Amino acid sequence: MKMEQEGDFRPVLRMIESDLGIQSSNYKEDYLKRRVQSRMRMTGMQTYHDYLLMLRSNPPEHDALKKGLTINVTKFWRDVPVFDAIRRDIIPELRRRKKTIRIWSAGCATGEEPYTLAIIAHEASVMNKDLKFTIFASDIDEEALMKAKEGIYHRKALENLSDAQVRRHFTERTDGKFEVRPHLRAYVRFSRHDLMSGDPVASHLDMVLCRNVTIYFTEHQKDELARMFAPALTPCGYYVIGKTEYLSRDFERLYEPVNQIQKIYRKKA
Repeated sequence: MKMEQEGDFRPVLRMIESDLGIQSSNYKEDYLKRRVQSRMRMTGMQTYHDYLLMLRSNPPEHDALKKGLTINVTKFWRDVPVFDAIRRDIIPELRRRKKTIRIWSAGCATGEEPYTLAIIAHEASVMNKDLKFTIFASDIDEEALMKAKEGIYHRKALENLSDAQVRRHFTERTDGKFEVRPHLRAYVRFSRHDLMSGDPVASHLDMVLCRNVTIYFTEHQKDELARMFAPALTPCGYYVIGKTEYLSRDFERLYEPVNQIQKIYRKKA
């Protein structure tokens, strides 16, 4: 596919910032180019200039591009060992020192991660009746959040769950899809939130999960997020990142590794 000179991409970046409200400087430029070029192929545009003209005259393409830039493919219990470690090690440790546990699923996409946490929370609460959970789930993509609130999923999204978990926590619909049951919904509070805002969605958090989000960000923005999460966490609160992500050595004073393989860290007291 023929692409224009490097400088011709700048007007597209400016429109991404002004019209889509996405701070392009926080993302790796190669990532933005790949996403834009994908939309160009789908719309038959050959140059950045042609695509920019089409963007200006076609408002629905704004939504399509924004979705393409913020897309996050996920499923329930994604990266099984991570959630096994949370269920087996982290939640019991938190439970020993408190009765109310607050968790933030940052960049929750279509809701599979916070509902996975709700499953873990429900199973822990059954054994400990006085234990309370609140799960804050946020994303910048309003369409993804709408799907998350609907809580309706294809069977493939549930493939990492046991048959017993599916029966217990989902209702099978006549169209073959599965709907989250009310007892799981009760744990989760969804909201639109821009991680680039510099403000956490809540305070006094016991665990923050921000997984497979920062792989698209610049090194500076990764550091800014790690810095933002720290004051929102309680002393000895947990910070979970993606398996391919890492913390800068500059943050060793803030976090210590708890499970290096599963990328689970703890805020230093």
